[in-house]
Amino acid sequence: MALRANASCTRPAHANSDCDCTGDLGRFGKRRGFLQALGALGAAAALPSCGSMGGGAKGAPRLIDTHHHFYPPEYQKAWLEWEDARKIPHFTQQVGWSVEKALAEMDKGGVRTGILSLASTPGVWFDTGAPAAAAMSRTCNEYGAKMVRDHPGRFGLFATLPMIDLEASLKEIAYALDVLKADGVGLQTNYGDKWPGDPVYKPVFEELNRRKAVVYFHPLVAACCGRLSVGTFPAVIEVPHDTTRAVVSLLLSGTLARNRDIKWLFSHAGGTVPMLAGRMEYFFKFRQSVGDIAPNGFEAEFQRLYYDTANATHPASMAALLKLIPESQITFGSDYPYVPIDTQAAAIRKLGLSEATVQGIESGNAMGLVPRLKT
Repeated sequence: MALRANASCTRPAHANSDCDCTGDLGRFGKRRGFLQALGALGAAAALPSCGSMGGGAKGAPRLIDTHHHFYPPEYQKAWLEWEDARKIPHFTQQVGWSVEKALAEMDKGGVRTGILSLASTPGVWFDTGAPAAAAMSRTCNEYGAKMVRDHPGRFGLFATLPMIDLEASLKEIAYALDVLKADGVGLQTNYGDKWPGDPVYKPVFEELNRRKAVVYFHPLVAACCGRLSVGTFPAVIEVPHDTTRAVVSLLLSGTLARNRDIKWLFSHAGGTVPMLAGRMEYFFKFRQSVGDIAPNGFEAEFQRLYYDTANATHPASMAALLKLIPESQITFGSDYPYVPIDTQAAAIRKLGLSEATVQGIESGNAMGLVPRLKT
């Protein structure tokens, strides 16, 4: 089942007509360098010392990075050509990415294993239609699986799905998990004008639930909000908000309640979920379906999700997250190469948490999420 295409913009095939590449994606592309600098400064300002980070030169790397991007050559080429066509400047560290550089940065930051996933922007579509998107997903997944094989213990894989073609997505789930032995799947928080709780995706989540899969979500600027301007470019504010939209979509649609065997992982400390949890619980409790969508209460639903620390290691962000969820649900994430690994690794060690909590965030919780990583 292929969803309706919109040739005006590289969005999933069911993107709405308001999608504007020069608005949401274009502004993000033009200012990505600033975002990287902002993330680095945010971590460094709160926690300037890298000396006590997990692993690194002082010992064997022990961190597990559950938010680690990669760029297969064909995907990289398509992305850069897509940016060139829209006069979007390239992000230097993305252009210079290589397996060798990734391994070097992992060693520098103390990362034992990085679980590979694609960044959300611009997806795998490139205005070429559903069959090409499915082919690009397969190309990326096979490249990631080869990295896992070529460097035992150093990489894992969250396989990408085309999503704009449901039949192709179901086939890719089977191939990625059964043949490539991926550790889970990586999805976007939205696909044009649809968020993950939309009924069209029900077969995908039913299959992932049957397989007890890990489902990781990476955010992007929603098509609706790319032109909003409050003095900064949209990704700074809209990216974390879209993680919250995805969580709410899954929650209120009953997708979380129906699929109890999926292990859900969300980026950037859950976006704005920790700050809005109380507000959401207050208003959602008046819904007639509350017993079906949150049988143990809304806070319990938030608490059973996993959240990574990518670009969210500021003390205030971590305090809010730890107030909402058990510490066992937090995994280390870097967002490499957009944010440096080592400053964030150091940040975790400077938060004043117990050693047991730190070790859980650094690796133990990820091992619970992906048991294969224990070996």
